[in-house]
Amino acid sequence: MASKPGILTEWPWKPLGSYKHVLLAPWAMHSIYCFIGSRKSERDYAYFLIFPFLLLRMLHDQIWISLSRYRTAKRNNRIVDKTIEFDQVDRERNWDDQIVFNGLIFYIVRMLIPPSYSNLPFWRSDGVILTILMHMGPVEFLYYWFHRALHHHYLYSRYHSHHHSSIVTEPITSVIHPFAEHIVYFLLFAIPLVTTVVLKNASIASLAGYIIYVDFMNNMGHCNFEFVPMWLFTVFPPLKFLMYTPSYHSLHHTQFRTNYSLFMPIYDYVYGTIDRSSDSVYEKSLKRSGEEEESADDVDVVHLTHLTTAESIYHLRIGFASLASKPHRYTYTLSQWYLQLLWPFTASCSVLVSWIYGRTFVSESNTLDKLKLQTWVVPRYIVQYNLPWRREAINSLIEEAILEADAKGVKVISLGLLNQGEELNRNGEIYLERHPNKLKIKVVDGSSLAAGVVVNSLPKATAHVLLRGTVTANKVANAVASSLCQMGIKVATLRKDDYEKLKLRIPVEAQHNLVLSTSYAAHKTIWLVGDDLTGREQARAPKGTTFIPYTQIPPRKLRKDCFYHSTPAMIIPPSLSNMHSCENWLGRRVMSAWRIAGIIHALEGWDLNECGQTMCDIHQVWHASLRHGFRPLFPVA
Repeated sequence: MASKPGILTEWPWKPLGSYKHVLLAPWAMHSIYCFIGSRKSERDYAYFLIFPFLLLRMLHDQIWISLSRYRTAKRNNRIVDKTIEFDQVDRERNWDDQIVFNGLIFYIVRMLIPPSYSNLPFWRSDGVILTILMHMGPVEFLYYWFHRALHHHYLYSRYHSHHHSSIVTEPITSVIHPFAEHIVYFLLFAIPLVTTVVLKNASIASLAGYIIYVDFMNNMGHCNFEFVPMWLFTVFPPLKFLMYTPSYHSLHHTQFRTNYSLFMPIYDYVYGTIDRSSDSVYEKSLKRSGEEEESADDVDVVHLTHLTTAESIYHLRIGFASLASKPHRYTYTLSQWYLQLLWPFTASCSVLVSWIYGRTFVSESNTLDKLKLQTWVVPRYIVQYNLPWRREAINSLIEEAILEADAKGVKVISLGLLNQGEELNRNGEIYLERHPNKLKIKVVDGSSLAAGVVVNSLPKATAHVLLRGTVTANKVANAVASSLCQMGIKVATLRKDDYEKLKLRIPVEAQHNLVLSTSYAAHKTIWLVGDDLTGREQARAPKGTTFIPYTQIPPRKLRKDCFYHSTPAMIIPPSLSNMHSCENWLGRRVMSAWRIAGIIHALEGWDLNECGQTMCDIHQVWHASLRHGFRPLFPVA
């Protein structure tokens, strides 16, 4: 929002939320109906292709968004080395408003113009040439002066300051403007389109090609990484006046009073508003590209996670920005209706990711003071982790990631979600056995901190708890049971086998606090549960029961009369930057205990692999996390 919003700041369909796309539905359906119902010689291809063209524009923009976020996550080639936070993501959430706006205008204009103007050929050379000349002349010239006017304090405070709120730009930043600005931009960009239509030398190629050109240049100029090669300007020196670069426009967002041109810097040169550092910043950005690819290896902590459900790819930072900034839910909300329509595409993509992409990839980079953090993703899904015949292949992917991180000098790698488990890899121990005395990196499964979070999440005056799930095979459950018994809290289990095995792991003086129970109803307050908690078991829980998970994946929330805690997690300190996506089902600026454990391990400099049956002191790890600024989600008991 601008600092002093003017008239026509908000988009007219803002109250519709994500249902704004429905505005295009009648037009799209009518165009398909007319196309199918007409003879081949009478078909209006221009009208029919409007909707596919709008989808193509959205796909084009999304490719730029994903590419830009992937490049910045790898820490290489960045122009402005600053972070992005949730406020920018929220401000740029509705980047597709301008596509809806353009689509409505295209359909309305198509209905108003005479039929003789609507049946366009696919290609006309004179129309393409005229479009280029009209852009180089009137469009670039008028935009330059309009842009300068927008930087007058009156218009800037009411409109353009909204766009300039983003110092670190992303491709979608290019279209984040108030509604009034977009009206003017559309009128400017319509000059070549209207001119060629009126002169009857327009073609589908000239109209669609020009709009794609505008989208491409807009996205490129705001992507915050330099990639335009210098040899282009060496081979054809005048090109520097005809095409800007990402670093050129980035200076406009950092300096504000220079580099006003649209895509062609010639008018900045003519009117003396060129930033004198444009060439040097461009050269430094390209030079930094090679240097930063080497420094990109300078990562301290890697968190190794994996995909969960088929649509989880959209919730990654490199996916849909609006989804990545919200907790991932297994069920769709009404506002996410489009994900259901995308299901065939999602399913096909999940198959391609699983069978074609054979290595981990970087999805996120963060910093905590001087500590550099990255999140790597194993391109496999939960359902694959649960298949016994896939375990060896998944272990190979995890092992390759550990070896790669070790080769890059990473200090600690934490194993997230199902990348560590007793059945899969003995909680990471097999990788140490395969490479004895060779790995410098510390492998951390995070069980100690996860247990510490669970223990400290219990409400005050808790006297007894019920422990449910696959208890004996879970390190966290074992540690929690032992710790609670030593604290004088009664821990009940319903299975005799679990009772006997847990008893062996609890000090003799505290074993009397471990209880074998025969009834669910006897435990009316706290249930410590795993991700295998069934709906039948939840149905047996008394009203008002609090479910506290000790596993990385939360159980389904089936009871409205009970309370469900988050999986073990903590609130991150303010100094942890570049956090603008949510970790799976956790809220904003909340991080899983397993991920935090790796960070604490590096901050404390502990020379210990926390994997296999090895665990740190849970109280020591808990207090270390508090000391470094992490805060509990719930009041500490």
